This record gives sequence, structure tokens and C-alpha cells, in this order.
Amino acid sequence: MWKDSPPMSDLPIIGHWIDGKTVLGSTRSQEVWNPALGKAEKRVLLADTATVQAAVASAEKAYPAWRATPPLKRARVMSKLKILLEQHAEQITSLLTAEHGKVAGDAMGELQRGIENVEYASYVTELLKGEYTRNVGPNIDSWSEHQPLGVTAGITPFNFPAMVPLWMWPMAVACGNTFVLKPSERDPSSALLIAQLAFEAGLPPGVLNVVNGDKEAVDALLDDARVQALSFVGSTPIAEYIYSRGCARGKRVQALGGAKNHAVVMPDADIGNAVSALMGAAYGSCGERCMAIPLVVAVGDAAADAIVAGLTAEIAKMKVGPGTDPKNDMGPLVTKQHFEKVKGYVDQGVAEGAKLVVDGRNLKVAGHENGFFLGACLFDHVKPEMVVYREEIFGPVLGVVRVKSLEEAMKLINEHEYGNGTCIFTRDGEAARYFSDHILVGMVGINVPLPVPVAYHSFGGWKRSIFGDLHAYGPDAVRFYTKRKTITQRWPSAGVREGAMFSFPSTK
Repeated sequence: MWKDSPPMSDLPIIGHWIDGKTVLGSTRSQEVWNPALGKAEKRVLLADTATVQAAVASAEKAYPAWRATPPLKRARVMSKLKILLEQHAEQITSLLTAEHGKVAGDAMGELQRGIENVEYASYVTELLKGEYTRNVGPNIDSWSEHQPLGVTAGITPFNFPAMVPLWMWPMAVACGNTFVLKPSERDPSSALLIAQLAFEAGLPPGVLNVVNGDKEAVDALLDDARVQALSFVGSTPIAEYIYSRGCARGKRVQALGGAKNHAVVMPDADIGNAVSALMGAAYGSCGERCMAIPLVVAVGDAAADAIVAGLTAEIAKMKVGPGTDPKNDMGPLVTKQHFEKVKGYVDQGVAEGAKLVVDGRNLKVAGHENGFFLGACLFDHVKPEMVVYREEIFGPVLGVVRVKSLEEAMKLINEHEYGNGTCIFTRDGEAARYFSDHILVGMVGINVPLPVPVAYHSFGGWKRSIFGDLHAYGPDAVRFYTKRKTITQRWPSAGVREGAMFSFPSTK
């Protein structure tokens, strides 16, 4: 069980949200940094197993009454939450900028995408309608229902601390489940604020609980038999671990992993527009997106030369600095450790022989010399055997691969272990159709660099970018957070005795 007082600290303490109230006190905590300043500004409590179990117990206790709540009433909570999120947008996005580092416009875009998922969850009365067939046999009717699972849980990453939780718990609770969320301990404040707004919108205590923590909290959720289903977004090694351990314990699991998204540029592409699109896709949010474009596959040297020249010119115009300045295009990386990791990839790319056309390693931001700022980096002549080609860098590093044909480009993409997102820039409808039909990737853009589905379509990749059969949010969320029950009913006529039937029933 948690304690009543937090550990001693001069920094503000971030606790947990359990049973409709803030809970403080843990034996462990860690610092939450402002990446633009390079200093710790808060401490977050790290839940132990007992704290997680208390959150699950709260969710379990709240489940029967919430399950019995009419879907329309659950939907109205989502409608009220949407309004509250819009009213508190500036407060939420300020937390995103302070703890993650992303620029204000990117933070607002993240929140808006999350709000759209809340709005979709408010349509749950329509989404939960099953099928009904009258007279499947003589005086026999049959129908299906979507029934909730019980206590569900989610583990979310640092790069979208507001949006990704909103992919999960709004639809889960709208379907009648209760939920325990474990957000990233690197930037936890926005998830807690949104949970408090959900309570204000009418979500009863225990329906949504938030526990901050690390691996101990993750394993506690995976091992707790009361948790029926678990959603995860993060790196592929952790996704595979969570999927394997969760499934071994009988849970329904969806675990979205990493990515290495390729953008194919055809010889006939509108190079100017392609360059503009690639700038945002590669360097937006400092490249810390699973749908970022870290690789351009240029078909032909002419296209490659034009893309490299265009990107080089645009990178020179970029403004990098704290996300609080609306003039900046890119902020810092999330932590010092991640900064060093990404910088190490750039060092390795140089050592492997890729041509570093733009080097952002020595960037200094005036007044923020301790911030975790890495300038935009651009490699040319990247080869498939290089580490910078194979591995997910998750930073502002873009590599250009040169090929001779669309078939060669597609072979590279189809043979890569990840299959999250991809796109093609072309004016040729036949090439675009062939690409989208035969590429082994879950989300495809045609002249669209970040083909992230809207809230009423589902998000998910292929291959080692996902573990589990159902994708995130959209229609798949209803399928994931409910189980289907089919009911067949018959009312015999009063006073009529029918003989036994020993053959399998049929309408023939």
C-alpha cells in the first residue's frame, strides 16, 4: 500500500491518481527534466507493486457499476471531457513543452489528435450496436452484443504523453471497462491532468487510475490476474516482452513497437513539395515519432541530388530552440541520455561511410546551453547494411538511400523488419497504386508523408512494428476492448409439446 507522505525533495512532487484522488508517497522517485534547460524541475513517484495493485483494486471495485451504466451516459462523459480538454488546451500543451520539449504548435497538434479520439469514443452508443436477425429458424431470433472485459490497462511512451493515452482509455471506458494507465515517467504530468479533467467530466472514482512507474509497475500490471487486457506503445523489444509475458498470463494484448519508415521519391515527383513534406516528417517533434520519416529512398541520381540539395537549403532556414518560442521549428530531445544515443548514431553513420551533408552535432542554443539540443542531421549515400539504415534512431537524423528503380526501393522496404508506415512521392497513378497494393507496410501515404489515420480509422503497422491482431483506436479499439457474445432465443408456443431433435439443428 502507498504511504501518506512523499519522499523529501526540494522539487514539486508528481504522484498517482487512484480512486478519484491524488496519492502521494513511494519508496522510490526520479527526476523529471526540462529538456530545453537541461535541468530537473520535478520529481515523479515510482509506483511499487502494492501501489499498482491498489489501483487495480480500485478499478475492479468500480467495474460492476460502470459496466451497468447505460452507454449513453458513458458517452456524455466523453462529450464533456472533449469540452474540458479544449478549455484547458493551453495548460496541457505547456506541460508537454516543459517535460517533452516539443514546440507549442506540435504540442497543440498532438492534443487535437487526442481530442478527436475522445470525440470518437463519444459515439460509442452507435459503435456498440450489435447485429440482430429475426427468424434465423422457426420463431428463433439471434443477435450479438459487445460486452466489456473488466479491468484493462495501458502503458504509453514519452513521445506523445497526451495523445497516446487518449488512444486507449477513452474508448476502453466508453465500452464499459475500467482502466489503469501507466504513462511514461519522463513526462507524466499531462496524463495526470487529463485524468483529473475526466473526473471533473463525470467519470466515477476508480474507472480511470494513473500510476507512474518503471519496470516494476509494468510487470505488476502484466502479472495481475485482474487485468484482462493491456495496450502498449513503445519500442519493439519492449513490445515483444509485454506481448509475450501478457499473453502467457492469459491477457488480451496489443503491443505497438518501433519503426523505420521509408519515403520513396520517384523521378517524376514534385521535388519542391516533397522536400517541404520531408522536412516536417523527418524533423518535426525532433524526429521522436514512430511515424517519422528517417529514410528517403530516391529513385535515380537526379531525384536524389535534387532532394539532398532541397533539404540542405531548407535545413539552413530551420530555427531550433525552446518549444516555448513559437518561432522555433524544433525543440530539444527528451533527455540527456537520449541526446547522447542519437548523437552516437550520427557518429556511427560517419564511421560507416555515409556522407554527412548536414551536421547538427555542434548546435548551441543561446541561453539554453545545457539543453538537449541536436540540430537537424542529413546523410547521403546510406547503405542497407549500415546501422543508421537498419535501426530506429528516434531523433532528427534523415538518411538518403539511392536506388535505380521502384522495384528496388520496394524490395528494401519489404525486407526491413519493421512495417509501420511508408509513403511515395509521385505523379504516376499506376506507380502509386502498385506501391500501395504490394508494399508490406501497415500505413501508406501517397504524397502524404505521415499517413497517420484519423480517429475513426485504426492505427497500426505490420511485421515487427506490432504484436497482436488488432490495431489501436478507431473500429479496432471497440473490438479490442469488448468481447462478442451471440445469443439465440426461442419462445415455444404455450401448450405445444414438441418431439426431441437428435440431428444438428439446421434451417434446411
